[in-house]
Amino acid sequence: MSVKRGATDLAGLLLIDKPSGMTSHAVVETVRRVTGERRVGHAGTLDPSATGVLLVLVGPYTRLERYLSAKTKSYEAVIAFGAETDTDDADGAITRTAPVSSKIFEGDTAADILERFLGDSMQQPPIYSAIKVDGKTAHRVARAGGDIDLSPRPITIFDAVLLDRDPHEATWTVRFTVSKGTYIRALARDIGRAADSVAHLCSLRRTASGPVTIDETIPLTKLAEVDDIRTLFVDPLPALGMPVLEVDDEQANAIANGRPFESDGFSDGPVALTEHGRLVAVYRSHGARLMAETVLGVAR
Repeated sequence: MSVKRGATDLAGLLLIDKPSGMTSHAVVETVRRVTGERRVGHAGTLDPSATGVLLVLVGPYTRLERYLSAKTKSYEAVIAFGAETDTDDADGAITRTAPVSSKIFEGDTAADILERFLGDSMQQPPIYSAIKVDGKTAHRVARAGGDIDLSPRPITIFDAVLLDRDPHEATWTVRFTVSKGTYIRALARDIGRAADSVAHLCSLRRTASGPVTIDETIPLTKLAEVDDIRTLFVDPLPALGMPVLEVDDEQANAIANGRPFESDGFSDGPVALTEHGRLVAVYRSHGARLMAETVLGVAR
């Protein structure tokens, strides 16, 4: 049963196993409908056909998006050789075909190709993406038949492990661990070219977002099965993966007003502040001083 949407007292993090055929925004809308809370967002977009880990933020916790989206991501991808598409995945129209050498499916050859992609590089994003240029969204311009110039973006491939190769289906299954902003679709396209052929992404499952793994997620349908969605919220601290400081009453009063305070023992960077074990803010450490960065404003 849907609830009238507005501002509630809900504040939490949901770990959803996104189903295929649904946009990340549609998942957010489902959570809004179930909770009645208009402040819902997600960290790290998944394409409609992709499945797996999607972090959904509710209430004041939507302010944590920038910390969670910056985390590394892990995926299991099936790459199909022999055809390139305009979207770089199986949902697009074929734009190029090319022969597929049997050598591509030899273990040493496949490992050598994947090794070329490890480390830092510049990636050309797919035209069918949510990137905006001069206020225009790339995929909308592309679907209208227009042209848009997307600049290459810096990415890092931390790991690429060949899990399976199927010469009959002309596919590889690869586990990737990558930096924020990496398009696995574009990676599949570029791997096809590096193999002196062409390729596209056949299927994709996000298996981890930062320290959060697929085993920790719940199906979206679970939301309708509980009387109180708070029972599905998880502790955000492990997902944030930053130092934690439990504050006293005096510090908590300072935090409520966004005031800085003194605290030694932290390297420069973000620090999660908790009161009675509950996350209340993210401050940034500058030497012995903590400065307000994100105050959640949750009920004390």
